[in-house]
Amino acid sequence: MSAQEIIEEFMALPPAERAQVTKFVVEHDDSWIPDEFKEAMKDAEAGRLVDMETALFETPPPRLQ
Repeated sequence: MSAQEIIEEFMALPPAERAQVTKFVVEHDDSWIPDEFKEAMKDAEAGRLVDMETALFETPPPRLQ
């Protein structure tokens, strides 16, 4: 089955079923998410981010200069 055939079948589904398919794809396939975003999310989860005000207006600690 080609991608075009899948798209045509998807578009023929009722809205509730399209939503169900979309939810499945989003939850099970992250290939559409850029790698840089995935890396940034890992940094955020590990607490390796600072807010913009701090980054712009405060002097970084010596180990980071």
